[in-house]
Amino acid sequence: MVGDLSRGLDLTEVHRFPNLPVRAGNRLYWDILALYREVLTGLRAAGPVAAIGIDSWAVDYGVLDDEGELLGNPVHYRDGRTEAVLDDVLAKVPREQLYAETGIQFLPFNTVFQLAADSRLRWAEHVLLVPDLLSYWLTGVAGTELTNASTTGLLDPRTGQWSAEVAKRLGLDTGLLPPLRGPGDFAGMYDGTPVYAVGSHDTASAVAAVPATSPNFAYISSGTWSLVGLELDEPVLTEESRAANFTNELGVDGKVRYLRNVSGLWLLQECLREWEVESLSPLLAAAAKLPRRSVVDVDDPRFLPPGDMPSRLAAVCAETGQPVPETPAEFTRCVLDSLAEAYRKAIADAVRLSGRRVDCVHIVGGGARNELLCRLTANACGLPVVAGPVEATALGNVLVQARAAGAFGGGLADMRELLARTQPLREYRPG
Repeated sequence: MVGDLSRGLDLTEVHRFPNLPVRAGNRLYWDILALYREVLTGLRAAGPVAAIGIDSWAVDYGVLDDEGELLGNPVHYRDGRTEAVLDDVLAKVPREQLYAETGIQFLPFNTVFQLAADSRLRWAEHVLLVPDLLSYWLTGVAGTELTNASTTGLLDPRTGQWSAEVAKRLGLDTGLLPPLRGPGDFAGMYDGTPVYAVGSHDTASAVAAVPATSPNFAYISSGTWSLVGLELDEPVLTEESRAANFTNELGVDGKVRYLRNVSGLWLLQECLREWEVESLSPLLAAAAKLPRRSVVDVDDPRFLPPGDMPSRLAAVCAETGQPVPETPAEFTRCVLDSLAEAYRKAIADAVRLSGRRVDCVHIVGGGARNELLCRLTANACGLPVVAGPVEATALGNVLVQARAAGAFGGGLADMRELLARTQPLREYRPG
């Protein structure tokens, strides 16, 4: 994506490519070399630019040896390798202490658990999170960007530094993790072009691009996952917050992304794959005509792996004594009603635990295109929903780069004012 700020803020897609995991043996991997090849292809397609910034999903990483060589492909977070080490890690650092030190919700694929399951560390010189790995290959400079570092379960969100206590208890050498750098920091040069750290966790960039005109907003970064929460000045590290499974991740300009990870459109994506359906529009039109019949817990661990999602949804509906969907439209309605209910609960819990007021819900990312999901969310939450921008992550990335390069001035409020003025948005009212 290329951003142009010469006449407001325009975003142009210059290269799109699939990101397909690969199962080899008993492991599920990311094809990181294919991704890097496509990054280089995209940079050539972009032509001359003033700056480059990289964001990606969180928690996954590559391991480098003392010569800077990659020791195998990064393992996919949906791989089950951490199951064997969870009890051991939590025996050394109980959940309560891990949360008090790092503020990260318990998810079995958090980096801290992945590292405990990784035998390659005995040969490791560096561990680089995915966007930092791609940046390293571009620049030759190793660093760890702060917003993504905060998802690992190893960072103290109060200090913005690695938690020495957690690392000590787990016997992890934080020297494996290169120096921390924040959004906007210079990361190196690629072919004469500066590379800047951005909000390299894609949600950090997406939240920076929420076009809010009031501080009293909730956000839903809606894609494969839904990240639902508030933007705060300080983390919430209470036991009640831990029990509600909320996470405190760092954002752009020192903000805290206080949120709950909700399994998002992944459920519907897997259904479409099973049905071999490419166009969602007819299903959404049919689902919109149906009543609400069945609602499932979208965070049920049974929905995490890939595979026959309709069968798993049907089984959960049957177990809970609800009507079992039979047609693709009924499954679609079940998933979207379930997501809207999960969003309602997450926002209500975030308000209760943080003491903040919410007047409006912003949906950014791919889910902003889904009119039925936006309407159901407005109705479930009883609040207006503003949908858009769809490419919030890319826009947040571009604006942090632009500010670092001197092409844009101001803070988050100025970024959001520009976005509200230049990006297509749509509002949905309850009812």
